Parts: sequence; structure tokens; C-alpha cells
Amino acid sequence: MLRGLYAVTPDEPDTTRLVQAVDAALDGGARLVQYRSKIGALDFRIEQGAALLACCRHRGVPLIVNDSVELAERIGADGVHLGREDGTVAHARRVLGSERIIGASSYDRLDLALHAQAAGADYVAFGSFFPSAVKPGAPRPPVELLGTAREFLRIPLVAIGGITIANSGQLIEAGAHMVGVITAIFSAGDVRRAAREFQQLFERKGPAHDNA
Repeated sequence: MLRGLYAVTPDEPDTTRLVQAVDAALDGGARLVQYRSKIGALDFRIEQGAALLACCRHRGVPLIVNDSVELAERIGADGVHLGREDGTVAHARRVLGSERIIGASSYDRLDLALHAQAAGADYVAFGSFFPSAVKPGAPRPPVELLGTAREFLRIPLVAIGGITIANSGQLIEAGAHMVGVITAIFSAGDVRRAAREFQQLFERKGPAHDNA
């Protein structure tokens, strides 16, 4: 069951610093980590991803790779997250096998989420729910989409985009199983504390029904 804080890494050229930050987020209670890197050549991302995978394995938390089935396969990651331009769920499943986690971005569209579920995705992500410096032009679904999606989907829902402690509670109450967070965790002065505050929201709040 995927539920809780989904920590998504920032671009960080210093691998030691990145691993330390992720370890602090895990110490704070993050339940899933996504390695999202838009910098560096493939060899650099292989090295950095492998270091993060070792950190996550030590903590018993899955590491998902953003965008790249090839990178996920090369480092032996626990799964991949696919955007609209990153290939199909079916292809990722063929390459990575039945035991890996495959997530898919659905933006503001329930039809994309239903298609991803039918293709074998393990979770879908909706958003950006709030303004985001990471993806300023991303579609902005209404919070109510989460409740609607819960009626049609059997897999976990991840809410992403501009998420903070102040606004994440409404997403959890609306139906999000996980919240994907970058800035509010990794730009915090105390990464562990920030992660713990998010995870505590899941201990206090939750959707009224649970079909995933």
C-alpha cells in the first residue's frame, strides 16, 4: 500500500549532499522516494541514482526513477515514474518486470489515469494542484478531481505540484494516498522535521473511503 509522503529529489550536483538530504527525509518518515534529475550526463545520473538506491535500500523504502526506464533498469531501481512523453506503461512493464513499481502522470485528466490503470500502472499522479516553480505551466486540476478519481480507480493517487504543509491536508482529505513534494522538504532548514510534519498529516487525516 502506497500511502504517505512521496519525496521527490531536487537537482543537486553534489551527490553526498543529496544522499544526506534524502536520508534525512527518510528519517522523517518518507514512504517513497523519486530520483528526479534534469542535470548531468547518463553516467552521472547512474552514479547518483545508485548512491540514492543504496540509501533507500538501507531504510527499506523504494526508490523510483523519474522519466527513464533505461536508468531505472541500469541501477536496479524499484520502479519508474512516466510522464506523457516518457514511453508507455506497457513498455516499462515489459522491461522492468512485474515486481517493479510503475507510476504515471495524469495531469488534470481522469481518462489518462484510467488508461494507465488498464495498462498496469501501480499508481497515478494528478497535478499541479498549486502554483509550482518546478513546472510553472503545468495543468491545474481542481482538488475535487481526487474524489472523483477515487470512485473509478483501484490504484493509489498521488497529488503533486506546489504542495506545502499548509495546503496538503485538503488533498489528503479529498482522496490523495500520497503527496509528492520537492521544495517544501528539500529547501527546508530541517529536512527531517519537514518530512515528519508531512507524514504526521497522514496519521491525522485521511480520505473517507479507501478502495486502493
